[in-house]
Amino acid sequence: MRVSSLLAALTLSASPALAYAAPQAPVIPPVASLQDGTWLKGDLHLHSRHSKESTNNPVKKIIAFAEKVGFDFIAITDHDNHVDGDVAHNTWVDPELKSDKVVLLYGAEWTTHRGHGNVFSAKPYEHQRLYDVRDQRDAKILAVKKSLGIHLSANHPIGKDNFGFSYDIVDSIEVWNSAMWPKNANAIMIWDDMLKSGRKLTGRGGSDAHHGVPDTPADAKTNSVQATANYVGTPTTWVFAKTRTPQGVVDALTNGRVAVSANPYAPRVELYADLDADGKMDMMMGDNAKPTGKPVHFRVQLTGKTIPADGAYTVTVIKDGDTFGSFPARGPSPVVEFYDTPATTGRTYYRVQVEGTPTAYPEVPGSMALSGNMVGLSNPIFFNFDPNF
Repeated sequence: MRVSSLLAALTLSASPALAYAAPQAPVIPPVASLQDGTWLKGDLHLHSRHSKESTNNPVKKIIAFAEKVGFDFIAITDHDNHVDGDVAHNTWVDPELKSDKVVLLYGAEWTTHRGHGNVFSAKPYEHQRLYDVRDQRDAKILAVKKSLGIHLSANHPIGKDNFGFSYDIVDSIEVWNSAMWPKNANAIMIWDDMLKSGRKLTGRGGSDAHHGVPDTPADAKTNSVQATANYVGTPTTWVFAKTRTPQGVVDALTNGRVAVSANPYAPRVELYADLDADGKMDMMMGDNAKPTGKPVHFRVQLTGKTIPADGAYTVTVIKDGDTFGSFPARGPSPVVEFYDTPATTGRTYYRVQVEGTPTAYPEVPGSMALSGNMVGLSNPIFFNFDPNF
């Protein structure tokens, strides 16, 4: 056999194994209803007296404050390393952990040498198992997390306790930690990096409050910033939940139907899209759809009872990590509308940040100075994101 014939035969015999498989388009589930839900506000990062460095903050005080201000849900997330992982026999069994007005999640701050994360669950789970694998490989941690059926969130991903694990093991990321907005710029950068990589990660907030609003001048001296300017709701996380239940809150958080505002009185940022040009909004933040190749009509609206009649805000739209445009929003019901055409191939996402005059938080007056002009942000609307990625 000639050399050329032999090479041809080898090529043909090898071709099935070496054949290139074209990437498959993601199978995207239908977008959920925009009417089947209600907006709930809460705080997803709080410490009580069960965290050793926390002061003047018993569980009863946290819940009483949340009830007074009108929060719908909270998660008290005490450090698990302070009790060797046994949060089930500490925070969870505290007789003060009860409320008939505020939805209470089960959770804890997973505190490790490689960073911190919050766990959110609608029911009790075996937190000890997660604590016990904190120093193991990410694949092992992910397996335990899946078996527990919990929502795991990366806390304050930059700084002293930066999140040093793979973002493949988490469902959300804390993009706004505490009332001090400027320090969160790098967390937003990491969030955009993860979104650009195809990870459909929910961005959430959390006050990370360790100290109660001071009862006496001596309390304020303990930690003036924490004690006077950072407490429940700085920032406030909003979820569009099907039910006002623990499971409803966790599901909405996982699905990304979430916004974050500087405090419970600041405007809530809502982002919608009309995909099929029928004049009706049929997508909201957290939703994922296949692009049609035609322009999409987007709407940003700021909702709240404390928006001044002459309210002036700047809405910045972020597309795939870059600024798409900044738009003025005026009046007591500010609305911004814009159009863009998501690519039919590859991934695209749009999210929103809003700046403007700070909204007063009478119960925590010092927070306004720390949040500055940052008013709120939305989660993205996604196009062509693979839900199984």
